[in-house]
Amino acid sequence: MDLKAGFPRVRPRRLRSTDALRAMVREFETTPRDFIYPMFLIHGKNQARPVSSMPGIAQITVDRAVDCAKLAQSLGITSVLLFGIPANKDSVGEENYDGNGIVQQAIRAIKAETSMIVVTDVCLCEYTDHGHCGILNKENPRLPEGYLLNDETLRVLELVAVSHATAGADIVAPSGMIDGMVLSIRSALDTADFEHTPIMSYSAKYASAYYGPFREAAGGPPTFGDRRTHQMDPSNVREALRESQLDVAEGADFLMVKPALAYLDVIRAIRSEFPELPMVAYNVSGEYSMVKAAHHMGWLDEKTIVLENLTAIKRAGADLIITYHALEAARWMNG
Repeated sequence: MDLKAGFPRVRPRRLRSTDALRAMVREFETTPRDFIYPMFLIHGKNQARPVSSMPGIAQITVDRAVDCAKLAQSLGITSVLLFGIPANKDSVGEENYDGNGIVQQAIRAIKAETSMIVVTDVCLCEYTDHGHCGILNKENPRLPEGYLLNDETLRVLELVAVSHATAGADIVAPSGMIDGMVLSIRSALDTADFEHTPIMSYSAKYASAYYGPFREAAGGPPTFGDRRTHQMDPSNVREALRESQLDVAEGADFLMVKPALAYLDVIRAIRSEFPELPMVAYNVSGEYSMVKAAHHMGWLDEKTIVLENLTAIKRAGADLIITYHALEAARWMNG
């Protein structure tokens, strides 16, 4: 760029003078097709239990989930992400891989009545009575009691992924940050003749305080301790690149960063390192709830800030955005 010919001949404001000109030269465009809408599923019929920490979000029954998926589709959103809240919890989370589990029911119902892409969360935390993302140590004296066992957890994740694929899931999304989860799930899917089912890996999931409201929505807070032995330290970027590299080698079809707004630099770093794979960012519950709370207090305009935040995530390098704002953002975008 030749910087010698400057003002007054060069006036960048010329291209910002009208709405039409600004739209004409806009570098990034966020559309409803970029969104994946998360839903929290409960057993029963025609029920919606509002999540107090996430205004506008509720735990919903399968029939309500079908209606919500239809609404999302009418707004131009093409994908939903399903989280299940089981009827009963146990130390392993058996409903997670039950053919008639709540997520499996929802997959079949949504696929029967819409053309939505159905993504399923593959983790144990919502299903276990202890709220952790895997099988816990009880017998190995060389490990602390309650330590999350990596390889034993992989065996359960394999069952979950195959069960979801059997029910009709289009994409499975392992979220526990368990070592080897992508390879293990890929092998299990291939063995079960689901070699065409993609894996959307939570490749860089941080141990973040932004998940607070999600704990209520998913009904899965840990009954003790935390998840820092498997989720990443918020200080680390090189580690996120290493995790993503491992997931690529193991067969991941999508990479993801979670949370989004506080980790835009990580999104950019992974996007630059792996430009060939679709990049997903999870605009998480705490990010959603902060906007809702500030709007409620009259401190900012919700529509403006939501669309700005989503644009920032897209600009950082995300192709797809998992966001609880999806329905309202799509309405605003559609005019």
